[in-house]
Amino acid sequence: MLGSWAADRDLRWSIVKPMNPSSIEATHLHSDIEEFLTWLLAERGRSANTLEAYRGDLLEYRAWLNGIGRDVHEALPRDVDTYARHLSERGLASSTIARKMTSVRSLHKFQFVEGRRSRDVSADFEGIKVPSGIPKPLTEDEVEKLLGSVTGDDPIALRDRSLLEFLYATGARISEVCGLDLADIDHDSGLVRLYGKGAKERIVPLGHMARRTLRIWLDSGREHLVPTHWRNRKDSTAVFLDKRGSRLGRQAAWAIVTRRGDRVGLSGHLSPHVLRHSCATHMLDHGADLRIVQEMLGHASISTTQVYTKVSQEHLLDEYRRSHPRSHVSRRS
Repeated sequence: MLGSWAADRDLRWSIVKPMNPSSIEATHLHSDIEEFLTWLLAERGRSANTLEAYRGDLLEYRAWLNGIGRDVHEALPRDVDTYARHLSERGLASSTIARKMTSVRSLHKFQFVEGRRSRDVSADFEGIKVPSGIPKPLTEDEVEKLLGSVTGDDPIALRDRSLLEFLYATGARISEVCGLDLADIDHDSGLVRLYGKGAKERIVPLGHMARRTLRIWLDSGREHLVPTHWRNRKDSTAVFLDKRGSRLGRQAAWAIVTRRGDRVGLSGHLSPHVLRHSCATHMLDHGADLRIVQEMLGHASISTTQVYTKVSQEHLLDEYRRSHPRSHVSRRS
């Protein structure tokens, strides 16, 4: 089956090709923004969700520029700095401001590279400092408690159990799991194909429990949610379905994870991304090579994966202080 995966890749993309950004309210976009979004789609392979985020950020930026009597092709370096201060004065989180300013800077760099402006007016912008938050993974006991809490043989229970096991076993992003198709799974070898950011493809292994719960869901649960008539032909190939028989969406999958977490006392702490953190951290705790974890998670840079090393080191230090007889001051001294 693995040999056929490359052959059907083109077919998959012909079916799930993201919407052309120039067709989405194009009349409200400056031509530079339209062409920038098209470039992100065609040349960088950005997802529909990413394009929509860029589009929203740039519409907001253009509206602000219009308010001071300019448009995106007339923006000045001081406008970029002033806009960043404007966002800060609105009380937005630094991470949100950083994302919005990344959109702005990307647009202006595109204008310069494409010869639409004589300079990159955002080149001197110093950027936004975002506090580096250390991921807070679940403990292994918490993972066991969570995965063991989903009981029952009804289709929803089978789906939810398989979804949680899959997220923890693979460290996949929630968007990757929602986009998963039946043809992406090789049950014989226990491998699954995921499509990450920038349409990058990677193959990751499934552990025993994830394979088992997935097989049970596909054999005994999924068929009960299959509708009489598919609303969308792409839904017929989806691994995970919602109650209506449509492909499970990101928000619905997120709600499943948080709801299951609430039931075992993890309210406010559990999300799909926490399961991704937990997968990486626990693998490193048990001796996995950092490069292997990088490849499994689909990180473009090893530095992104290294944050989990810090988490594992802190776990090691905690365990050392707790268990080593000479790690603390003796009461007799």
